[in-house]
Amino acid sequence: MFFLCVFLQLAALERQIFDFLGFQWAPILGNFLQIIVVILGLFGTIQFRPRYIVVYTVWTALWVTWNVFIICFYLEVGGLSKETDLMTFNISMHRSWWREHGPGCIRRVVRPSAPGILEDYSYVSVTGCIIDFQYLEVIHSAIQILLSLIGFVYACYVISIFMEEEDSFDFIGGLDTYSYRQPPQEHVELKPVKPVGKVS
Repeated sequence: MFFLCVFLQLAALERQIFDFLGFQWAPILGNFLQIIVVILGLFGTIQFRPRYIVVYTVWTALWVTWNVFIICFYLEVGGLSKETDLMTFNISMHRSWWREHGPGCIRRVVRPSAPGILEDYSYVSVTGCIIDFQYLEVIHSAIQILLSLIGFVYACYVISIFMEEEDSFDFIGGLDTYSYRQPPQEHVELKPVKPVGKVS
């Protein structure tokens, strides 16, 4: 579980870097939460805290759902369009970093020649990409789903181990009816108490 959490952390950090480069604010927020919860899962594994691992397990289900949504978004399933500004919360017109910087992509900046258009405004033409950017995003999300499902299974296994250890653990003499220093007495000897006489 420890090594899986480390691998999940590296995958989330790699994805966070490329989402920052593309100013994709919704994925940045999701990646940030993923990093925090994986740290909680890592801490829970090291410190034997099953509650933290339960939080990690619940988040894993949400993370898988989010990545399925990203796959549907980039493949334009169900009326979704990758050309919208949904991933940037409609704050900016930025797109995926892989759109212009994918493997084999040739990026050309074309200045508009029409009069009345601002000089700092330019069009970007991208050609020759080996893999289109939407498929790279889908591959990233598919890897996250695969790692998360493996993490979910391991987390459930670790939680069950921790619960079994808690059930079988016994303090020394803590739950017994007698102390570990004194042997149990089978018979208790009763002695009558003499009444105290009145002092006149």
